Amino acid sequence: MRAAIEAGADSVYCGFADDTNARNFPGLNFSPAEMAEGVAYAHKRGVKVLIAVNTFPRAGQPEAWHRAIDTIAQIGGDAAIVADIGLLDYAAEKHPGLRLHLSVQAAAANPEAIGFFVERFGVRRVVLPRVLTVQEIAVLNKEIPCETEVFVFGGLCVMAEGRCSLSSYATGCSPNMNGVCSPPSHVTYAQEKGNFVSRLGEFMINTVPGGQPMPYPTLCKGRFTANGETSHIFEDPASLDASLLIPPLAEAGVTALKIEGRQRSRSYTDAVVRALRGALDQHARGLPINARALMALSEGASTTRGAYQKTWR
Repeated sequence: MRAAIEAGADSVYCGFADDTNARNFPGLNFSPAEMAEGVAYAHKRGVKVLIAVNTFPRAGQPEAWHRAIDTIAQIGGDAAIVADIGLLDYAAEKHPGLRLHLSVQAAAANPEAIGFFVERFGVRRVVLPRVLTVQEIAVLNKEIPCETEVFVFGGLCVMAEGRCSLSSYATGCSPNMNGVCSPPSHVTYAQEKGNFVSRLGEFMINTVPGGQPMPYPTLCKGRFTANGETSHIFEDPASLDASLLIPPLAEAGVTALKIEGRQRSRSYTDAVVRALRGALDQHARGLPINARALMALSEGASTTRGAYQKTWR
């Protein structure tokens, strides 16, 4: 959080160290006391803190999710990022002064869906799914009564914004219920016949010759054999980089640019935020944006503009 703030972020999003957070990995995230300290640190520097309670409560066990919302209101968080309809209802009823942002996990991508959340729960901003072109976002912004936030850099997901049956099938852990995709508790590495092999649960995800770098075994970015050909069947290991689309995204009426940057190091966070802060400042001054500023930080040293400029293979 400090690295992002010092590098020039206007807002930082984060979550609690429990199942309420869709990045619930060991050793990461905030206790309520740490979150309160982080909010105070950010506010002293004019930066907002948006706290994600973006998983779906278990049936009959909503207490942890309710406590998370209560804590955000108590410590002065600037917004709660929420996906679940029942939790939005709780937040709107119990804490009417708490600003609500609709999580990308709600997958609201049309005026009717977004309008429902605004009218029913008072949602002030929607994080748009990574399935829309810039032109579609521009049309959408003309028809909805709230702000929009879009992803500009980081990882991509082939599922409906994290609703991943692949990870659940392989490990029994759901990104949407437990907050973990391809969790490290189910990862193993081994040397086999001179190769380095990674597995997630019972499934081999990748194999590389000894001495070569081994990527983390995220299931959808593994290499698999089908019809006699081995390739990245689900998704190539590439990062979204829409930095060159900042001018048309601004013209389309987008309010905020989101970096998919949790589970990352301080140095990564610092470098990515500084690069995008620089890109925004260049755009504001009418200067061209550096097209290669983020290449070294992308997954597999490869980037894509994703659905913003759709192509098919």
